[in-house]
Amino acid sequence: MLAQALCLFYLLTTVIGPAPVTGKRYQATWSSLDSRPLPTWYDEAKFGIFVHWGVFSVPGFGSEWFWWHWQGQNPPDQKCVAYMTQNYPPGFTYPDFAPQFHAQFFDPDNWADIFQASGAKYVVLTSKHHEGFTTWPSSYSWNWNSVDDGPHRDLVGDLGQAIRNRSLHYGLYNSLYEWFNPLYLADKNNKFKTQDFVFKKLLPELTDLVLRYKPELIWSDGDWEAPDTYWNSTEFLAWLYNDSPVKDVVVTNDRWGAGCYCKHGGYYNCADKYSPGELPDHKWEKCQSVDTQSWGYRKNIKLAELMDLPSIVKDLVQTVAMGGNYLLNVGPTSDGMIPTVFEERLRGMGGWLAVNGEAIYASKPWRVQKENATVPVWYTSSSDGSSVYAVFFTKPQSFSFQLYEPLTVQTTTVTLLGTTGPLRWSPLHPAGLVILLPDIPFTTGRAWTLKLDWVQ
Repeated sequence: MLAQALCLFYLLTTVIGPAPVTGKRYQATWSSLDSRPLPTWYDEAKFGIFVHWGVFSVPGFGSEWFWWHWQGQNPPDQKCVAYMTQNYPPGFTYPDFAPQFHAQFFDPDNWADIFQASGAKYVVLTSKHHEGFTTWPSSYSWNWNSVDDGPHRDLVGDLGQAIRNRSLHYGLYNSLYEWFNPLYLADKNNKFKTQDFVFKKLLPELTDLVLRYKPELIWSDGDWEAPDTYWNSTEFLAWLYNDSPVKDVVVTNDRWGAGCYCKHGGYYNCADKYSPGELPDHKWEKCQSVDTQSWGYRKNIKLAELMDLPSIVKDLVQTVAMGGNYLLNVGPTSDGMIPTVFEERLRGMGGWLAVNGEAIYASKPWRVQKENATVPVWYTSSSDGSSVYAVFFTKPQSFSFQLYEPLTVQTTTVTLLGTTGPLRWSPLHPAGLVILLPDIPFTTGRAWTLKLDWVQ
């Protein structure tokens, strides 16, 4: 089996040619792979859009885990069973949903315009979720992909072109495992001592995805049932970092085998919707969904189950202040529309970032991440350290605003982003300052930023 793996990777290297000698080559060990510096574009981007879209968008019930909840888990989720009994004829199978995945209104340029308007700098599309259906013409997923069935078009390729035409970075989500793939189930039954699924399906498909679309980010998932040695993760990542066409720009996460997350890989996702309690010493990302109940589209979504714009802005600011990136998810409908309420949230984010983006993009954590000043404040700093940004989410009751952490000098200047002219201030002792605020302008994001130049 090892010989089979080596043959695959030697073949790939031969196909794309030898890598130019631009620096270190990485070995297929975690100690070597973990030493790779993260490409700088990712940390500077800060904000991205996650898109969960697939056959699961057709039933649009429960979540993107619908098939598993209906027919995989034991006992099955009775809500899913009842949904199928009441709405579909006897004998209807999950694959029968695929022809109904029409995507007839999918306009990649419209999607890309919305994502660009959100202020996001990268987009991550689901190329394959745990159901195994690929949103591109994978020859390893015959008749279970978006060209052979459903939309009859290359969704990954079409969106990628539109995204890159707007100078946004393009990434792809890929599930390592597939709930009901016979090859995977056989390996699982053998306690993962065989790797037929890995070498006949996963690795050839994942490698072809890289060669064909050249994603700048690979968001791996579905790893938790088996160790990284089963998935052959270190061998794949060594090829990706050394010899692939995206070796110098690609970013990866940490979901490459049971026990890997928050420990190995590129940046850390850790658990879904993870937030650390203190400033981590490793780059991380928080993935969050506008729909708090699901990543995929739900037909019965309720307004109360959605994050409102102020909550999203606050989540973004707190994540960035703690050194993280923020990946905000939307779930399109099966006919290819981004629901209007999601679009409203995304365009609202763009409006807030148009005013306050300098406190977010390419920023660095400051020496203090948060303080309870006149109102609670979260801090970021410019990459060169010359500016500090204090973001607050509550309007002060008076025009006097106190900060206790910054150390001022005579040349310190303070401005409120979105307004003109410096603000008057006086130093506090032994540290801090009191600021005279102007009328606070209205913003749907309900967050405002004080910019402090020449403070420590």
